Amino acid sequence: MLPRSLGDLRKSSFSDPSYRTRTVKDEMRTNLVRRLQDNQPIFQGVVGYEDTVVPQVINAILSRHNMILLGLRGQAKSRILRGLTTLLDDAIPVITGCEINDNPFKPICRRCRDLVDELGDQTPIEYRSREERYVEKLATPDVTIADIIGDIDPIKAAKGGHAIGSELSVHYGLLPRANRGIFAVNELPDLAGKIQVGLFNIMQEGDVQIKGYPIRLPLDVVIVFSANPEDYTARGKIVTPLKDRIGSEIKTHYPVTLQHGVAITEQEAWIQRNSGRTILIPEFLKQVVEAIAFKARADQRVDKRSGVSQRLPITCLENVISNAERRAIVTREEYVVPRIADIYAALPAITGKIELEYEGELKGADTIARDLIRQAVQTIFRQYYPSTDFKQIIDWFEMGGNLKFSDLESASSMLSRLENVQGLLDRVDVLEVQRESPAALQVSAAEMILEGLHALDKISRSEERGFAASERKAAGASQELYRDYQMERNRYKKPLN
Repeated sequence: MLPRSLGDLRKSSFSDPSYRTRTVKDEMRTNLVRRLQDNQPIFQGVVGYEDTVVPQVINAILSRHNMILLGLRGQAKSRILRGLTTLLDDAIPVITGCEINDNPFKPICRRCRDLVDELGDQTPIEYRSREERYVEKLATPDVTIADIIGDIDPIKAAKGGHAIGSELSVHYGLLPRANRGIFAVNELPDLAGKIQVGLFNIMQEGDVQIKGYPIRLPLDVVIVFSANPEDYTARGKIVTPLKDRIGSEIKTHYPVTLQHGVAITEQEAWIQRNSGRTILIPEFLKQVVEAIAFKARADQRVDKRSGVSQRLPITCLENVISNAERRAIVTREEYVVPRIADIYAALPAITGKIELEYEGELKGADTIARDLIRQAVQTIFRQYYPSTDFKQIIDWFEMGGNLKFSDLESASSMLSRLENVQGLLDRVDVLEVQRESPAALQVSAAEMILEGLHALDKISRSEERGFAASERKAAGASQELYRDYQMERNRYKKPLN
């Protein structure tokens, strides 16, 4: 049973001298050391930062630093900031009703000091959970000093019968309310310069002064920020003295490997649906979706300063599954298996996530998105089939064969037509799909092969004919036959007199 009065609190473990004087930074450091000793993960759900960002965050906490995370959009900055709460104690005692979570052993606000003087050991105690000790503010240009620090509240003074100059008339801002906890500011450059200046004291001296009141509050708080480095000139900047007061500057990044990206997307995307059908997502399709983001980040037509958020593959995969789910519902199929065609149906989840340079704007977002899908398919296809001979399949198309599929055609219908393509279904095992696998999986793998051959210009694909013989190759063959004809004709030409 937790103590509920100041007298009981003095008799409990909370009264230990080391606990009474411990700051929030000391608390986080102690809990972090314990977690490192027990070899426990520091942040849940953060993938790909194990050797880069996480060690730097750990060093900042061990150093008792305030910190800033710099990175483009969609790089898990907010998740890391919110994950810092796991390094706080489960609960801390505060004086009941205190707006700034006052330490019962050393209250700093006038209301709590008066209450302890009046009630002594009978002063009521309550507890704040770690989640309640995290205060976050999204920086916007309209944020004021009163929002962050506080101000004198005339209404509060009138209702309480206090003088305007009384400390009891103070309205506390978000920063004092984060006392004995963590205060996070997202998108710091958007905060007006004069508001950033208001943070100087708390960053260096550890106290703030409420506007119009001479008493300073010695707050105990960890301050963390996030910012997009490219926003410094686009929307604002971090004032130099404030930047100088931030202990550690940590740069985040996008997933370095395709495997990390796939793991993040699988973790964040809404994959398990309640449609009553079995959802099977081939691994190669997850990789193609992820490769779209990788290709976009490297494409010269996409704005690098804006970045390509990890939300692109997440929302794209969700849209892909939804299109496959729609098909399964219409055709009354048991399995929901996405195909490459479903990625093209998910263009709305791609085009809204990329900012284009001038060259890209001329071509249009849809054209760029389709090109990125084709590049992604080509990359993944080459990984699975680095040197496989597809001559048998290509010859089938060059002999006049073609395949056109409907977006809502059932897997069994498509499979019966795909079986006519010589050697096609014999290659799906490389994509970890067997001939005894559900028809929808075989169709998805076969379409991946066809789309891969199209990406390599071995066969063509159009809205009218679907998959067919390569137009470029056919044109090249025609030119070669014409040259052979001309050479043969010239051999039998009689010389002119």
